[in-house]
Amino acid sequence: MRVVLLALLTIFPGLLCGQSGPRVITPTAPPPNPSEFTRLQYPWHQNITATVFWIGEKPSGRNRTSNHHSSWDRAWQKNYGGFDNPDPQARANFCPKGFVPRLNPFYIALPYNDCVDHRAHKPEAASVIPWFNRYKRRPGRSVCRGRWVQLVYKGKTCYAQWEDCGPFLTDDWRYVFGRQRPANSNNGRAGIDVSPAVRDFLGLKSHDKVHWRFVEIGHVPRGPWASLGKNNPFVNPDANPDLHAARRYNDYLRRQRDAAYQRKKIGS
Repeated sequence: MRVVLLALLTIFPGLLCGQSGPRVITPTAPPPNPSEFTRLQYPWHQNITATVFWIGEKPSGRNRTSNHHSSWDRAWQKNYGGFDNPDPQARANFCPKGFVPRLNPFYIALPYNDCVDHRAHKPEAASVIPWFNRYKRRPGRSVCRGRWVQLVYKGKTCYAQWEDCGPFLTDDWRYVFGRQRPANSNNGRAGIDVSPAVRDFLGLKSHDKVHWRFVEIGHVPRGPWASLGKNNPFVNPDANPDLHAARRYNDYLRRQRDAAYQRKKIGS
């Protein structure tokens, strides 16, 4: 009998009330609060072969892809400001000597592209990318571009932004977002490309092993990676997708507040 009564009360919450009263409808779930995501800890990918690449690199050897453009930027070299010369003699302060980069010189590539022909997201993207649903990106606009990664080599730590796809593959989500080893079989099973700036800061060479993981912007400390680039949230706060998510969340709270005020006003 008690079970039946509880079931009835669940279906008809006003059953024991002396008056019907207004019905209270629970609002739909709010969008996620972006401040909650700053506590996320992403898993490490350990002992991953790193190779060095650079903006403006020409195809050579097994690499048949020009780096004048990236998977997400058809004018990558132009937007960067020029050729990111990897020759140590042509560099100073982690930058090429000939110009001041207009994008962050601390960049990397990972073997996954979440978009197809700049028109749509891949079918698995929403389920495998941990932060996908946090952002309201239009179809074909990457949610991976610009993400921060932490790299460790021989006890030294560097931070960089994900700006291209490779080495060699663009569909290895099981490695990039999961626990599997890189599927690529070339260049010592390379699983990450790093820019000359990352190379110089860490003091590594192509085919050295690194540890890396994704990090939230709130966990990135100040360093040379925080000084340049219109794509860099440290330089251009509007480049931070979490800022836009926070704005949407605040707009949602404001609308809920205004709606509650209107209901109270009508009820009185």
